[in-house]
Amino acid sequence: MSVVGYRRVSTVEQSFDRQDLGHVDKLFEEKLSGKNANDRPALNSLLDWVREGDTVVVHSIDRLARDLRDLQSIIQRLNDQGASITFKTEGLTFSAKSDDAFATLQLQMMGAFAEFERNIIRKRQAEGIAKAKAKGLYKGRPKVVDDAKVKELRQSGMGATAIARELGIGRATVYKSLNS
Repeated sequence: MSVVGYRRVSTVEQSFDRQDLGHVDKLFEEKLSGKNANDRPALNSLLDWVREGDTVVVHSIDRLARDLRDLQSIIQRLNDQGASITFKTEGLTFSAKSDDAFATLQLQMMGAFAEFERNIIRKRQAEGIAKAKAKGLYKGRPKVVDDAKVKELRQSGMGATAIARELGIGRATVYKSLNS
């Protein structure tokens, strides 16, 4: 029986410092959005690693999931594997052996609030982007450049301008990619 910790922050700039889990035998961490449980490698590794009798410790419900269905699905999967899960901030524990209706109600309410908060964040973000675009200040995220593709196109005989046009990037980015 192991105590397994899971910590998540939304961006690489954020720190795990406030998510003190106490002693854990194994720790899974990631710096990714909680909007979708399927796209989180550390969470999926944890779910594959956990065994019967293990206890998973998470700082708070919103660190595990921002979607109520994901939250319920993750907890159900852990319980089906014979593991329990504890949320430190909320003081809630769920295991296959317990059937606490009040704890389930609290979980559903807290999960719904986490999902609501995520939706509000997205709405505010969209409003901010719309205002910035109207002022001509928003250019969008920088494109991720596939250096291998740039080099492949160059070796096939394409010039920098053609590569830039093909990949939707600037010529300077092509040169930078070729020199990396």
